[in-house]
Amino acid sequence: MDPILKAYLKKHNIQYQSYEHPEVFTVEEAKATKEQIPAQHAKCLFLKSNTGAFYLVGMKADKRLDINTLQKTLQVKKLRFASAEELLQKLKLTPGSVSIFGLIHSEKVIFLLDEEVWRSDSVGFHPNINTATLVLDHDNLEKYYDSLLNEKRIVELL
Repeated sequence: MDPILKAYLKKHNIQYQSYEHPEVFTVEEAKATKEQIPAQHAKCLFLKSNTGAFYLVGMKADKRLDINTLQKTLQVKKLRFASAEELLQKLKLTPGSVSIFGLIHSEKVIFLLDEEVWRSDSVGFHPNINTATLVLDHDNLEKYYDSLLNEKRIVELL
């Protein structure tokens, strides 16, 4: 695990279970790990608005994002996927390892967490690499969420 992330979680007393697995780049590939990891599987999407704002969206792995509805919710004209270069610059992450834990590297990225994930008993996200998953129970997810200085919202993603 990234030593910066490990130190951050320790500093904020955030408990987790770590599961190592083969490298995965897509939700489809991650399905093979589902039986080994007892938690809600989640994914993250890194988006950029026409105004230049960046958003990290955390949601259920098998859910499709309705980008038009999200644009209306955020009151922006256009959202697109941010580039690999922007992802590396803003969150120090590479494609395939996009995670809520990348937010420790930038307070300027707006965090949107699907309320369905928020209500889960436990949820798994990559620890900024795609060869492992960290599982947080709800209390520790809440601790992590509260520890972030980013603008953030729990949203209903349709």
